[in-house]
Amino acid sequence: MTLSNTSTTQTMPAERLFQPVQLGRYTLPYRIVMAPLTRSRALQPGNVPSPLNALYYAQRASAALIVSEATQVSMQGQGYAWTPGIHSREQIKGWRNVTDTVHEAGGLFFMQLWHVGRISHPALQPDNMLPVAPSAIKPNGEAFIGNEKGQGKMVPFVTPRALQIDEIPYIVRQYVRASKNALISGFDGVEIHSANGYLLDQFINSHTNRRNDEYGGSVANRARLLLEIVEAVIEIWGADRVGVRLSPLGTFNDISDDDPETTFGYIAEKLNNYQIAYLHLVNPATAALEKNAAPDPAALRILKLMRKKFCGTLILAGGFNYDTAETWLQQGKADLIAFGRKFLANPDLPERFRTHAHLNAADQSTFYGGCAKGYTDYTSLAQERGEAPKFHIDENWR
Repeated sequence: MTLSNTSTTQTMPAERLFQPVQLGRYTLPYRIVMAPLTRSRALQPGNVPSPLNALYYAQRASAALIVSEATQVSMQGQGYAWTPGIHSREQIKGWRNVTDTVHEAGGLFFMQLWHVGRISHPALQPDNMLPVAPSAIKPNGEAFIGNEKGQGKMVPFVTPRALQIDEIPYIVRQYVRASKNALISGFDGVEIHSANGYLLDQFINSHTNRRNDEYGGSVANRARLLLEIVEAVIEIWGADRVGVRLSPLGTFNDISDDDPETTFGYIAEKLNNYQIAYLHLVNPATAALEKNAAPDPAALRILKLMRKKFCGTLILAGGFNYDTAETWLQQGKADLIAFGRKFLANPDLPERFRTHAHLNAADQSTFYGGCAKGYTDYTSLAQERGEAPKFHIDENWR
């Protein structure tokens, strides 16, 4: 990947969104984060990051922090077609090209570590095995799988296999290996994905965890695997380069908990012991914000609780525009705001926010799978002014 960068330094306004903030060992110039976004565009075979992926992230390097798309820690951890992994030499090499390109463009880049658990299908598993989960409970919904021709289709989920207790250390080792590989690949930190109904969230929530051993039952037991993984990953990265993502009150992927305030309040409080770089919450008020409606009182209550329980840097993601992000920051509800679809369609989102420029609309038909269309062809303000693109792919890269 060869880059040319013609950007100039601009004076930032005094809005809260554009004030610096500390995130672990890093001082960020402002509070605009690119949220993790699954795009299903890894090279096949092997789910390897490509030069096109490098271009995509480099275009968005003006984010104060980029959190990568969810990246499976093992073959067992994959749940969607064409998503990248971090468990093979080819994947490490591919990601190294991506991180080098992002760093050349001035970006800060964390990898999101991911194991989907039951949100998978035998077609995506090694040797067509059953997906694993804390308990053998089939989720409602469908899995997105692909074929050798690059065509995707939806198929019903299957009933997963419950993990045996002697397999739990192997799950931790998957995160350890992935963390070491992410370090080799040149990332600046890692985020442990424990949200959105995937494996660690399945252990946390009472609806999906019916175990009667030390990983089930009480809140402390259901949170045990996450905290063991946090400890193991910190051993590799240091606490100040590790983040955790949670989704309190989340229902995505058929997830729920009998007492979410107790469950997630406990986890938030326990995470203080590790002094991690940040806690990243999927906003339970997302739908209301997107409709410009008042959030549900339960959503506001649990957000207030998480803010109170967790003493470190807090990122919120979901449903924000410039005005609501600024308001929530001013009210102290978060320290940073993560934007997903807005960054997808607006690679220069911080500049657009800073200058109050118009935003491109996202093309939902190109969210998952495909090539450059709807991925790297969204224009920047500079391009709209007639300037040449800052970045391009070096076709000789291998």
